[in-house]
Amino acid sequence: MDSPPRLTVLISGSGTNLQAVIDAIDAKTLPATVVRVLSNRKDAYGLERAKKAGIPTVYHNLLTYKKKHPNTEDGVKKAREEYDTALARIVLDDKPDLVVCLGFMYVLSKKFLDPMAKAGLDTINLHPALPGAFNGTHAIERAQEAWLEGKVNKTGVMIHKVIAEVDMGEPILIREIPFIKGVDEDLEALKERIHKIEWEVVIEGINIMIKRMGEVAQEIQLKKKGRQGDPID
Repeated sequence: MDSPPRLTVLISGSGTNLQAVIDAIDAKTLPATVVRVLSNRKDAYGLERAKKAGIPTVYHNLLTYKKKHPNTEDGVKKAREEYDTALARIVLDDKPDLVVCLGFMYVLSKKFLDPMAKAGLDTINLHPALPGAFNGTHAIERAQEAWLEGKVNKTGVMIHKVIAEVDMGEPILIREIPFIKGVDEDLEALKERIHKIEWEVVIEGINIMIKRMGEVAQEIQLKKKGRQGDPID
């Protein structure tokens, strides 16, 4: 790719993984630029991290859409569909090359994912568990509980493509984390250990996607040259 890939990052919380991305870009270990950070929570500290780094931010609130509809199953469904449709427009307006969910506590639907796919954009997510093991929220707590009950001996962290089914998309990168007896009984210490591994996995996973995007772009260029009758190196 001729210019650094453009990333849009979706967050909900403190933004420690976002900070890892910002630091890696500054250290030139991640050849990318973050064009916007979007949060569905107004008090997310990650928004402050982005502002300090000079990155544009936006707060996109589901509650605004819920207020337009009755508090029924159908009303909530319509609100979420409208929210996702608007979210897709916000993201696409920045013309990113990749959407990265880092602690984005919201389940994206086809109303968001289909426009991304139509635009040729992948959406990836960081999840603190192994594929198919502890999908959804509180994955670290549930993994620790399973370990304490003798059901598992390891957990992990993965970067995966986002599909409508929660945490079920194609894994991009998987990092196994064996439980340590005498250490991981402390939930907060376990979380801290996993979060440090997440920072590494996030950068490695995005770099994998950047490499893939570069290969796709090169393949397209080669096909164009071939159609034009130009020699292909």
